[in-house]
Amino acid sequence: MIDGKRNGKVAFITGANRGLGLETARELGKQGIVVILGARDPEKGEAAAAKLRDEGVTAEGLGFDVTKSQDHQKAYEYFAKNYDRLDILVNNAGVLKESQAGSGPNQTSAVPLEILRETFETNFFAPVALTQKLLPVIRKAPAGRIVNVSSILGSLTLHSNPNSPIYAFKTFAYDASKAALNAFTIHLAHELRDSKIKVNSAHPGWVKTEMGGPNAPMEPSEGGKTSAQLATVADDGPNGGFLHLGQPLPW
Repeated sequence: MIDGKRNGKVAFITGANRGLGLETARELGKQGIVVILGARDPEKGEAAAAKLRDEGVTAEGLGFDVTKSQDHQKAYEYFAKNYDRLDILVNNAGVLKESQAGSGPNQTSAVPLEILRETFETNFFAPVALTQKLLPVIRKAPAGRIVNVSSILGSLTLHSNPNSPIYAFKTFAYDASKAALNAFTIHLAHELRDSKIKVNSAHPGWVKTEMGGPNAPMEPSEGGKTSAQLATVADDGPNGGFLHLGQPLPW
């Protein structure tokens, strides 16, 4: 078992076997942080962890489905038993079940409630429940950090502005779920404002991933930088913020 006390901080990244989650794990691992990769498919999670270990990162896979409460309990027991704390939680796992943003007309009035519920289950309810479950071990860290991976598409300010760059990109279920996740960031940060824990929302950018698609301007290697920055933010850094590469975004 990895000795987190010997190797420094311990981070748990959900949805980390590929894409933004894997890049976030790589960024944190390069800083000497032990990274635990949550993945629905344990074999894929361990394969991703093995790849990081080949790069000199201390990494381990953990079979984990963010929508299953029993897996939340399993994660809690894992960190409580093996590390007695959790320094960093990156709520990265997410879904986009609608057509790619901007690829067609606004279909808000026709979005099936089933799609709304499924999207919110993964993008909002699951990270809230997981954070609540893991908060006791995060409180044991010297300076806990919680990063909610949001999206600029969760900005109500930009969505309502005809001159904003995202005005035409309307995917109602996804956008609303990220706006709700931002609300969780603000509220939890306020609750924990007098503690050593900081809570922030990250906009990774539009990245060439399975979700982002091939037309995205950012390379996968850039996709984990914002989450990694917020996961290691200094004690005088932002709390309850919504940022991309150090720059605040409007809610």
